[in-house]
Amino acid sequence: MSNPSSSWVAQFNPGDRVEISPRDVGFRGSWYAGTVVRREAKKTIRYVVEYDQLYADESGEKLLEETLDWIQLRPPPPLPEKKKVQFKFEDEVEAFYSDGWWEGAIIAEHSGGKFAVFLRGFEEQIVFEEKDLRLPVQWVKGKWEPRFEQVQREKENSNCSKEVMKFTQGMQVQVLTDEYGLKGAWFAATIIEPSGEDKYLIEYKTLRNDDDTEFLREDIRACNIRPCPPEIIVVDGFKVLDEVDAYYNEGWWVGVIEKVLINSNYVVNFIEYDEKTTFNQADLRPHQDWLNGKWVVPSDV
Repeated sequence: MSNPSSSWVAQFNPGDRVEISPRDVGFRGSWYAGTVVRREAKKTIRYVVEYDQLYADESGEKLLEETLDWIQLRPPPPLPEKKKVQFKFEDEVEAFYSDGWWEGAIIAEHSGGKFAVFLRGFEEQIVFEEKDLRLPVQWVKGKWEPRFEQVQREKENSNCSKEVMKFTQGMQVQVLTDEYGLKGAWFAATIIEPSGEDKYLIEYKTLRNDDDTEFLREDIRACNIRPCPPEIIVVDGFKVLDEVDAYYNEGWWVGVIEKVLINSNYVVNFIEYDEKTTFNQADLRPHQDWLNGKWVVPSDV
């Protein structure tokens, strides 16, 4: 099994400006500006940080300090290019609210450069000016990358704009569904028959209908169907920040290894949902993407 200390970790120095992702109830999915005060100890990768705008008590006299894992910190994201960002309906965004940046989605466009955003952390719809919005990015192995849902949407759009693979009756496949609570996961299925232009009727192998009388059948766009990925043998275990698929609730969900535990167990962070769950290696596999008719692991892209 790999030692997490041998994989890439972010290193910060006293005085470094950072953004902080609190794990406290009511703060998940947010980023707050702060400064690194010091490393907790030489043998740890935890840091004491001071927030810019969160205070230790209601008097507002002393800024809040916390000791946090390195994975809860990142440098301030780069400013967008001079070319103006064009926000639109259904865009995933971060909105500046209550002294921090909160993740949400644009649900309506208003006049005057304003947008209605559903903030997941508050479960509220709030109208923001364009200047208080930014596109979400993630800090991965020292590089800024688009958030998972942006990448996923681009992959889907790219796949659906190109010539798609043809499938035959009885073929074993995996499908991507838009069902609420299941978005982003791949489920095993069987091709039943073509059901229209670039569509197929499929039968899930694990999902059942509402009456639980038979396996669920659906019409799925061909661009949301792929062959079953080849098996990749993992000899030395996974490392922190490895991108994986985790078998959960009858499907395969994309996540990132956040912590290596004993007995081949791992804490996996489902980035899109900001949730963490512990898995045994038997329920994990290296993440692969089906691009242009080939299987590609992210490190090869």
